[in-house]
Amino acid sequence: MFPWLGYGHISPFLELAKKLSQRNFTIFICSTPATLNPIRKKLGEEFSGAVKFTELHLPFSDDLPSDLHTTNGLPPHLMPALKEAFDAASPSFAKLLEDLRPDLLIYDFLQPWAPRAAADLDIPAVEFISSSSSMTAYMIHRFKRPGVDFPFSNVRFRDYELKRFAKMAAETPPEREQKDKNRVRECFARSCGLVLIKSFEEIEGKYSSYITSLTGKNVVPVGPLVQEPCSEDENSEILGFLNGKEAKSTVFVSFGSEYFLSDEDTCEIANGLAGSNVNFVWVLRFPKGQDREITSVLPEQFSGKVGERGLVVKGWAPQAKILQHPSIGGFVSHCGWSSVMEAMKYGVPIIAVPMHIDQPVNARLAQEVGVAVEVARDGEGKLRREKITAVINAVVTEEDGEGVSSTAAAMREMLAEKGDKEIITVVEELRKLCSKKTHDFTPVF
Repeated sequence: MFPWLGYGHISPFLELAKKLSQRNFTIFICSTPATLNPIRKKLGEEFSGAVKFTELHLPFSDDLPSDLHTTNGLPPHLMPALKEAFDAASPSFAKLLEDLRPDLLIYDFLQPWAPRAAADLDIPAVEFISSSSSMTAYMIHRFKRPGVDFPFSNVRFRDYELKRFAKMAAETPPEREQKDKNRVRECFARSCGLVLIKSFEEIEGKYSSYITSLTGKNVVPVGPLVQEPCSEDENSEILGFLNGKEAKSTVFVSFGSEYFLSDEDTCEIANGLAGSNVNFVWVLRFPKGQDREITSVLPEQFSGKVGERGLVVKGWAPQAKILQHPSIGGFVSHCGWSSVMEAMKYGVPIIAVPMHIDQPVNARLAQEVGVAVEVARDGEGKLRREKITAVINAVVTEEDGEGVSSTAAAMREMLAEKGDKEIITVVEELRKLCSKKTHDFTPVF
């Protein structure tokens, strides 16, 4: 297994590895030490015999030392350098693949040289997409049917989001933008007949089917793949705070490990929380190398306004452990796909505040299935504190939130009841692929 260098990618790969290891697969997860180190403790002794970690070392440079060979906490301006270093490690990966000679390679969306190396060794390769089917369907539709409206009107980008994407594209060297598009397309095209995707039929079946109709690839959902909290996830400060609050009286506020709020958004979110009627735990993160204090980014008199209602922590928090706590009644989230899946598993309604990339689509999908309410931005795409306050209160404390809360609870029950239903199909498809005497390595998209 070969994920991209982000926690939001390696975590679902690890969870898939655990599921497969319980069904007689032996797994080698390949990544950089900086990406692997935080997840080693997530493996658990029961999986350690069948799931192994294999280190891939990227070229070292003064601008990108080895502790930055991961997207977790990476300053945004270093992302192009990380991708270049990742590509430069392709010969090392090919040698590693030759030494291991696995029956199958499961790879991510940014490294087309990985399935190429597998094809050279006659090893079948399958892409595993850790984004939603809805986002994947949207992007493939844009490529395959330009100028044609996406057939699912609820899932879309708004005008201010499209303008932001256009601005980012204008600021990116054309050759780099085209290279990134090509690598994503080639990764999908080189997947041998099927594509694994982190989703499940009940919420995204129509989007998965649409991908198949556009590409001819068999899209196989793997389920939500939410990691179970482990004993190392204890945080006495946060859990002590939550233990002192009433049931469903508190929101958890987090925007993921790879997105850093602007000072303007931080101010609006802070004032939105202060104006609400609920308790909250808020995790604030800063890029590596920025040693900022929480008090330096929060509005004046914030602590005085919220008093004992709020706890703001810096860095990391045990998200799954928090979401399953009985005092949690809502999740103020950027709607990264893993966060959406965790909220669904634990039955927590989402106050959706999407920021970039796939998050707006994920937020609209979550709202479509009834487990989220999105915070509306103004015409320029700016957050407004009064909107944040209104949605938090509506979801957590007012009658309007009962529908979202009950739907989220029903989602939790459904997921618990069906268990690992998708993995049974995944195992069948992978065994079938590995048993073939010949494989078609011709890229098809």
